[in-house]
This record gives sequence, C-alpha cells and structure tokens, in this order.
Amino acid sequence: MFKLFLENIKIALGSIRTQLLRTILTILIIALGIWALVGILTVVSALENTLSANFASMGSNTFNINRYEFTARRNGGDEVQKVNPIISYPEAKAFKEHFDFPSTNTSISFYATSTAEVKFENEKTDPEISVVGVDEFYIPNSGLEVTQGRNFNKFDIDNNTYSCVVGSDFATKGLLKDINPIGKILSVRGAKFKVIGVLKEKGSTFGNSQDLRMMIPIQVARSMFSAPNINYTISSMVQQKEFLDAAINEALVTMRQVRKLNPVEDNNFGISRSDDLINRIAEMTGVLNISAWVIGIITIFGSSIALMNIMLVSVTERTREIGVRKALGAKRNTIAFQFFVETLIIGQLGGLVGILLGITTGYLIAVAIDFSFVIPWLAIMAAVLTTFIVAVVSGSYPALKASRLDPIEALRYE
Repeated sequence: MFKLFLENIKIALGSIRTQLLRTILTILIIALGIWALVGILTVVSALENTLSANFASMGSNTFNINRYEFTARRNGGDEVQKVNPIISYPEAKAFKEHFDFPSTNTSISFYATSTAEVKFENEKTDPEISVVGVDEFYIPNSGLEVTQGRNFNKFDIDNNTYSCVVGSDFATKGLLKDINPIGKILSVRGAKFKVIGVLKEKGSTFGNSQDLRMMIPIQVARSMFSAPNINYTISSMVQQKEFLDAAINEALVTMRQVRKLNPVEDNNFGISRSDDLINRIAEMTGVLNISAWVIGIITIFGSSIALMNIMLVSVTERTREIGVRKALGAKRNTIAFQFFVETLIIGQLGGLVGILLGITTGYLIAVAIDFSFVIPWLAIMAAVLTTFIVAVVSGSYPALKASRLDPIEALRYE
C-alpha cells in the first residue's frame, strides 16, 4: 500500500512537471488567498499581543477615571460623542481626598508635554521626551516597574523635590548610557532634576516609545507646564481583586459628588477597568479576524475553481493514459487516488507559498509599526486546513470523473 502511495506521488509530480506553467499559475492563485489570510491574521496577532501586554501589565485590579467613557451614540447615522468637561486638578484632588475605599491607592497624573528637550552636562536629546507629572502611586498603578533606584515616596511628592524617574532608553541608549544613572542631574526647561529611578523597558505602541519619558512630582510639573485646560487622569488600584466592583461603585458615587451631579443627570466622565480594555481589544481584533477570513475565503473560492479546472483539463489530456492503465488492470479507486494526490500536492504547495508570503508580510508590517511580532500558529494551522479542504473539494470531481472513464472509449480518444 505504501509503495502504491509513493508511486502515485511520483506520477503526480511527473504530471505537474509536464504542465509546469499552468501548475505555477494555479499555485499562485491559491497562494494569493492564503497570503491575504495569513498576512492579516499575523498583523492582528501582533496588534493583540502588543496591546494586551501593555494593558495586562496594569493587572486586573485597577481602574481609571477619564474624561470620556469611550462610547458613542448614533444620531442620524453619524457617530456623535458627548462632550464632557475636563477633569481639572481641583476635581482630581477632591476625589483623592474623599475616596477612602479600604486597601486602595489612588494616583493623579497628567501629561505635561511630549516634546521636551532634556540635557545632561554637554549633551541633549531631541525634543521628543514625554514629561509626566505623577504622584507616589502612579508607577505601581500603571503596571510599571523600577529596575534601578527607587520610586517616588510621599516625602518627594509632599515636598515637591526636584527628582525624576526616567524611561529605560535614558540608561540603555540615551544620555545616561554606560554610566550609573542614579544621582545624575538632568535639565528640563532650565530646571534641574536628580535621577532617583529607571523604569523597566516597555517598548513602543503605535510607533510611540514608552521608554522616552521622564516622570516628575505633579506639583513641580504644574508649576513648569501651565497650559490651559489640562486634563488629569485618576487611577486606583484595589489590593484585593474581589473588591474591585465595590470600589468602582464607590468611585462612581464619589466622582458624581465631586462634579455636583444631581440624581437624574448622566455621568459626564468615564470609568474604565483594565480588564475591560483587554476585552475591547479582543472584540476589535475579533472583527479584524472575521474580515481576514472573509477576504481569504473569497480569494480561496476563486483558487479552488482554478484548481478544479486544471484537474479537469488534466483528466481530458490524459484520457488515453487512463485507458491504458485501466486496460492493464488498474482499479477505479487507484485512478481516483492518483488524481486526488496530484490535486493535494498542488494545493499544499500553494498553501506553503501563501504561508511564507503572509508571515513575511505580517512581520514587515509589525516591525514597521513597532508591534510585538509573534508567530501566528493559529493562522498557519488554518491555512494548512484550508488548502487541504480546497484540494479535497477541487480534486474530488476530477478524480471521480477519471475513475469512471470507460477503458475502451478512453483508448479510442485522440
């Protein structure tokens, strides 16, 4: 049986070589569909991996109070978003003072600028450094980790010390490369800050480096960066995850009181849980996955028609060969299996080319937009299964037609 299988493979490969151009075109048609499928799924996997890693680092026991709920309502078919007032510093401070849920740490922060120029001795950076005004709870609440030095403490924040915690790029490839960064003095807008800590590397998201940032005490940041309408972010971490829902409910009541909303008014702020963000990412990537399958299936449907066509032509061209084999005693299932193996080889070759092109394209796109590339095993398995199904569907009818040919009529065929 095994020898018969090998013999059929040799016959199939010989037939493919005699119809090389037609076979190559069919393989490319199949590869195009698999390329689209695997390429999109690879990029989606990289996107999901990058965003999930960023939000998952916050843990599942944190929540943020933001300006918006990130939901939209429809009005005449257009997306309209409710305009909420910014979260001002007095409001953020009032919330922190009045929100006293047990075992909960609340932080207040704001992005002062994303175009700061930082100096160290005679060197300076490009104007691309993000400066964030924070308190002592910002780093743990954001899922960040200090690898050198220490985090801010209550003394630093209460006394507005000119100290800073910097991103990993400062120590690995920036101003403080090849030296001990702790205790060094960095200058921003003429103010001098002592480095007390360096953060663990976070990488980039959508092309924006998370390691080119500098954190300073929030009151110092407010005195240096006084742009109008600054929006503050409130973040809370509950020490025990089972109390997260209760903490969010109390935070909701507290923020409504801070904003002086009466019972019939809707919230003019948003509360988002870290695990909700991960679920939203999963929903978005799910839609993209479905889109990839739709595009791939449409293309693969066309390739299956092309594959069936080439096999029908092959049956017609090899009618006399089939007649000779039947006259020499070949059974119907042997003839059918020969053509089926040929179809299967062409389908798998097309799938292999498509997988290689899809992974390469996905990798290049992921690198270009700073996503964390992962090998899309699910997409690869889906591609292999899809090409197998295409081969089975496309090869069954030609194989059946070949096996049913009358040997006498086949020998007469010209």
